[in-house]
Amino acid sequence: MSRIGREPNALEAAIVGAMWSEHCGYKNSRPLFSAFPTTGPQVLQGPGENAGVVDIGDGWGVAFKMESHNHPSAVEPVQGAATGVGGILRDIFAMGARPFAVLDSLRFGNPDSPRTRFLLNGVVEGIAHYGNAIGVPTVGGEVTFHPSYQENPLVNVMALGLLRHEDLAKGTMGEVGNQIVYVGSKTGRDGLGGAVFASADLSDASQADRPAVQVGDPFMEKLLLEATLEAIQAGVVAGVQDMGAAGLVSSTCEMAYRAELGITMDLNKVPTRESGMVPMELCLSESQERMILVPVPGREQELHDLLAKWELDVVTIGEVEAHNNYRLTWNGEVVCDLPVALLNEAPKYTREGVESPEIAAARERDLSGVALPGDLGAVLTDLLAHPTIASKRAIFQRFDHQVMTNTVVVPGAADAAVLRVKGSGMGVAATSDCNPRFVQLDPYTGAAAAVAEAARNLACVGATPLAITDNLNFGNPHRPEVYFQLQQAVQGIADACRALNTPVTGGNVSLYNQYVEEGRTVAIHPTPTIGMVGVLPDVTVRATMDLKPGAHTLYLLGAHADSVGASQYLETVHGLEAGRVPALDLGLEQRVIDGTLALIRSGLTTTAHDCAEGGLAVALAEMAIAGGRGLKVSLDAPADVRADALLFGEAHSRVVVAVPVGREGEAETRLGELNVPFALLGDSRDELEGVTIALPAHNVHLSVNLETLKAAFESPLTEILG
Repeated sequence: MSRIGREPNALEAAIVGAMWSEHCGYKNSRPLFSAFPTTGPQVLQGPGENAGVVDIGDGWGVAFKMESHNHPSAVEPVQGAATGVGGILRDIFAMGARPFAVLDSLRFGNPDSPRTRFLLNGVVEGIAHYGNAIGVPTVGGEVTFHPSYQENPLVNVMALGLLRHEDLAKGTMGEVGNQIVYVGSKTGRDGLGGAVFASADLSDASQADRPAVQVGDPFMEKLLLEATLEAIQAGVVAGVQDMGAAGLVSSTCEMAYRAELGITMDLNKVPTRESGMVPMELCLSESQERMILVPVPGREQELHDLLAKWELDVVTIGEVEAHNNYRLTWNGEVVCDLPVALLNEAPKYTREGVESPEIAAARERDLSGVALPGDLGAVLTDLLAHPTIASKRAIFQRFDHQVMTNTVVVPGAADAAVLRVKGSGMGVAATSDCNPRFVQLDPYTGAAAAVAEAARNLACVGATPLAITDNLNFGNPHRPEVYFQLQQAVQGIADACRALNTPVTGGNVSLYNQYVEEGRTVAIHPTPTIGMVGVLPDVTVRATMDLKPGAHTLYLLGAHADSVGASQYLETVHGLEAGRVPALDLGLEQRVIDGTLALIRSGLTTTAHDCAEGGLAVALAEMAIAGGRGLKVSLDAPADVRADALLFGEAHSRVVVAVPVGREGEAETRLGELNVPFALLGDSRDELEGVTIALPAHNVHLSVNLETLKAAFESPLTEILG
């Protein structure tokens, strides 16, 4: 009231409510973002636009961003996931980039529960429906199962697009007198109030919010994509913005804010597909497949003619003005007149974070009394059968990952996806990563480790890491223990990005990911998902995880694990989510990345795989399964380190590589020059039919045949998906 000198009307109050929601206003997270490094020679566009853009060389850029559609997917998984894909794709082509890849990072609850199976099937169907129909390949991602996501699944979608530097577009209004053009689908009542719905806890009443979930039309989006890119490349648009959360309101007032100008729009001109729609609905509907374009002055008719051939609704609904207000009219009367700055400057809160004593106690728990299992081979198969580790083939085979014919490393073949850049010899790699259990027990180290793992995964395919986008998924920030997690995770990401030279170019925050049931609050594990892109100077020089034909010597780059703390093994076998997260040395991480890249680019290996969930033993088994050939390893490690820690501990900064027999000296010399610690593990040969691992100092020997490992690895997700 003090900013406008009067009582706002109902429409104005609703508009402020939407723009000041957590989903649009980032009230609790924005003050923390000053910690992020956001610039570098590789950054063409940092935070603040529809997506970040990095330079990959030869005049090419990659636009990329990650967004969430968590709450919608919890109540309507098919459309929730589908429109998550549609929304992130619009962010990419709004930058002038042609989308050429999607990755999805998914989290679900108990895999045995009917609800989890319903949600998983629906989300996979939604992603497949939209991505396959629009013709953008889904090339990677990750899936985690944990009880904390039982009622509140996470659906984070990352998209990448290619553009020439000169085609980079921005979401601005340009100058006074410019027209505001609505393009795309007609506005309906679907998605009404979606931003507000996404900024509150889920509850037993959340099914009533199903109308807040948008309905997607990928065929309309394809028309919109082609029309928008053609308009940008023709040079007839001064500004482009997707209508996402809070619909027409957020897109237009964000553009005006960037331009430091005002706008006047006539709501009577907004195309509608339902009769009797009122200003509140027109402003806050989140109907899909809609964009705002601002023509270059004097080229308005060219833009209209260009868009008309795509059979899209194209209507001039307003004009850019100098009054600095967000002014809307309806039936000739002004129904909203608010300062643009007011709408875009939501109040910011810096809260006091306090760590949960229960989590601190779990982290400090003494694990020395945890018994060593008698059959470590059975432990290996149990871990491979855990749905978080098991093959995701049953999911990604539903996605068209070869459409556009750019995908050269397909899902499941390596630690990251690789796509060719047609017209050049380069490749682009992408991955998404986060270990929520690490972040739960130690949010700073866990979040930093997510950045490190993403960089390591890119290195394992031969790509230089360039930059990240993040999706910060947390519970209710009003709770001190949740705010502590958010605060610590942001700092962990910032420090890791600074150390690894991977600046933050944008992202998304999804808070209030918790469920209230009978007075009990269940929050998700904090999940700061990291999406990272990298570049391969020569796309033909790359690596995958599968053991190749012939005789190879196996090396571990990095150091052996010395603890089972915070591991998947400890949770799966002993039912404990406890212990210290392994220490992260970012200097060592960079050396391991450099060493991995050096071996790949010098032709000394075409096989590389990082050690993550399940530790070294699981990594070796995955390599053997992928290549269809066995290996024999002996771990030369001191007896005072537990055998299960050596096998299943999840220490960071570790990569397994396979070097052709006869070239070991070259590889060891190169690693020595780069000061990369390494250990000789053993060998892989065509005639070996299983995974054999010996620990001589512990008198431990496990051997499991390949078919047993493969069956354990490949069946769980097939069964869950039915």
